Amino acid sequence: MNRSEHTAMIKAEAARLGFMSCGIAKARFLEEEAPRLERWLREERHGEMKYMENHFDKRLDPRLLVDDARSVISLTLNYYTDQVPSDPEAPKLSKYAYGSDYHYVIKDKLKALLAFIQEHIGEVGGRAFVDSAPVLDKAWAREAGLGWIGKNANLLSKQRGSFFFIAELIVDLELDYDTPVTEHCGSCTACIDACPTEAIVAPYVVDGSRCISYFTIELKDQIPAEVQGKFDQWMFGCDVCQDVCPWNRFSLAHQEPAFEPHPQLLDMSKRDWEQLTEETFRVVFRNSAVKRTKYEGLKRNITFLKRS
Repeated sequence: MNRSEHTAMIKAEAARLGFMSCGIAKARFLEEEAPRLERWLREERHGEMKYMENHFDKRLDPRLLVDDARSVISLTLNYYTDQVPSDPEAPKLSKYAYGSDYHYVIKDKLKALLAFIQEHIGEVGGRAFVDSAPVLDKAWAREAGLGWIGKNANLLSKQRGSFFFIAELIVDLELDYDTPVTEHCGSCTACIDACPTEAIVAPYVVDGSRCISYFTIELKDQIPAEVQGKFDQWMFGCDVCQDVCPWNRFSLAHQEPAFEPHPQLLDMSKRDWEQLTEETFRVVFRNSAVKRTKYEGLKRNITFLKRS
């Protein structure tokens, strides 16, 4: 088989595994991203996320992560849902955290895709990456033609909006490469205007240290009093800049059983959350990404909302 046939085969298998889209870019140094990342770090937009300072070169060059890397296969997996808490006053969590931890769900699919490539194409070396390694996911997805980077710094697709995860296979296999798409944000500033903590400090620039997701997940200390009353009831993550994006009118509900919420999750009232016990936390979030913040962290967030 030739390169085009390999490419078509990989994309067909990605679709069969449930990925929403698949695009491929040539593995290279991301020259245009280097000054942006350097400036973002220099301005300390990453707050206490010190891990963002590590492996600067690897973040920009996948060939430092995989020997003889030739291609970056970018994949997206839909997590959009129109399900909402039954109590409109209950604390909220990002849609991506409703079901099982996406890291494990996607990693399994990536391993299956890599095994398929090795079985049907030959001795292909590669690694799977899901949001936990020094890879600039959105930049590679843009390079692979899966969307453009919006003013809220999320990857946007005309067909699917932005409620999806991004993952990669970096392989030592030459493939046909896709081309980036044009940007379609225009003069819209909906995300900038709606951000409760004004974390989108300029179009395409998010100050991570001012984002509700940062405060409720990454920050381990007490949440600063200066943002009291600005959380709009978000206890884990925040979807505001995505909820208001016009392109998310085209989001369709996911078909991934693992992302279905625990039966208790959306039925919990505001009072239930304020009286949350460690046992209930373990039951409701047994396989969830919310475990990252731990029971104590989620209680801290809920208490912070109660005081607002």
